[in-house]
Amino acid sequence: MNINAAEFKAKCLKLIDNVAVTHQPLVITKRGKPVARVVPIEAEAPLPNLFGYMKGTGEIAGDIVDISFEHWSAETGDEDDLYAPVPLKDKTS
Repeated sequence: MNINAAEFKAKCLKLIDNVAVTHQPLVITKRGKPVARVVPIEAEAPLPNLFGYMKGTGEIAGDIVDISFEHWSAETGDEDDLYAPVPLKDKTS
């Protein structure tokens, strides 16, 4: 359906509702030349349910109930030298 821009301006809301109901595009013209098209929105596919989408992808490796009695290096201090502050270089030389 073609319609003049002035007529579209006067009946805009009614014409948009008509496009939504009939699903027929509407071409707006100015001095007989098409300048715009009003088209109905296509129904979007519903988004997949995100709850449980990763079911079955995880894996338990080892015993999650019986903890190991190894001491962590943070407790024993074995790696304290790795976290020592780095001395700054003298920029005057």
